[in-house]
Amino acid sequence: MTTPDRRTTPWRPDLASAYLKGVHEAERYTNGTPARIAVAIAPMRPEPSPDDRSLDTELLFGEAVTVYERHEGWAWVQNAADDYVGWIAESALAPIDPRPTHRLAELRSFRYPGPELRAPALECLSIGSHLTVVGEAETRGTRYALLPDGSAVIARHLVPIGTHAEDWVAVAERFLGTPYLWGGRSSIGLDCSALVQLALDAAGIACPRDSDMQARDLGHALDISEGLPPLWRGDLVFSKGHVGIMRDGETLLHANGYTMTTSSEPLAGAVARIAAAEYGAVTAVRRLDGAA
Repeated sequence: MTTPDRRTTPWRPDLASAYLKGVHEAERYTNGTPARIAVAIAPMRPEPSPDDRSLDTELLFGEAVTVYERHEGWAWVQNAADDYVGWIAESALAPIDPRPTHRLAELRSFRYPGPELRAPALECLSIGSHLTVVGEAETRGTRYALLPDGSAVIARHLVPIGTHAEDWVAVAERFLGTPYLWGGRSSIGLDCSALVQLALDAAGIACPRDSDMQARDLGHALDISEGLPPLWRGDLVFSKGHVGIMRDGETLLHANGYTMTTSSEPLAGAVARIAAAEYGAVTAVRRLDGAA
């Protein structure tokens, strides 16, 4: 039996999702139970331990998950947004209902205990968070969206679910200066593939989590057998374990460990520097289907 990709397949030798029965052998199977992320950022790890190597990814406030196991304060879950599987703190979970009505469209925004910006903020939410708005309030001319627990966020920072950005690269450009974080998936800190994923998500375009998945699944490949072809805004340039976004024909935007930020630089210089390091030459260029 071929070992499934642990990142996106809820399978272990002792436990697997019921939909894998007959496909991958396990000691027992479960349908799991739906739940929702109730904290701003929930780190996801490959094992139920905060000390077990670096994090795999992060889940955002309001995202839906399937919970397959709860164990000593941890939960083994699959994120509905990108199918990623791993362990998160059980305390990060809440009931699946009520369903979200809005999405955070600003890079980040505070959640307050009520409609009062002078009150100590409860947490800072990241772009892509999903919220359930049950009402509105106004305090000194500022409108707030009210959440089921009475907390509030700035209303104009939200858009209704189903509202999409017209230019996903412009969304990515708003992350300039954001710190680089391996496994990070928020506007507090993120890695190269999360930058692509979050920007595409804002435009309503489904995107897998990791760069190897993106190089396999997004758009169509351009021929690089004789070098890089002319590139356009929105083209994705891949090297080993890395991806960047073309802002135009010559400029690359990417979250990277060189500057430890999301930065913009001439493509030629970036390619040369990356090739001189362990990551090597460009491995693929993908153009999103439907791009000009």
